[in-house]
Amino acid sequence: MPFNATDKLAYRIDEAVKASGLGRSFLYERMAEGKLRSVKVGGRRLIMRSDLLDFLNQGSEPKPSQ
Repeated sequence: MPFNATDKLAYRIDEAVKASGLGRSFLYERMAEGKLRSVKVGGRRLIMRSDLLDFLNQGSEPKPSQ
């Protein structure tokens, strides 16, 4: 997929909620657990697009059968 200059590199929390369909509290909990990376720039918490995609892709991996 080619890079479009209008594609965001990072999302504010409310943007990540809209982009992913996940809840705000859920995202904050995953960040607190260290499962979802975020960065703080000035006073703003951002989630890099690549980190959000990686987090979502981890959830789609098949679980090993027991």
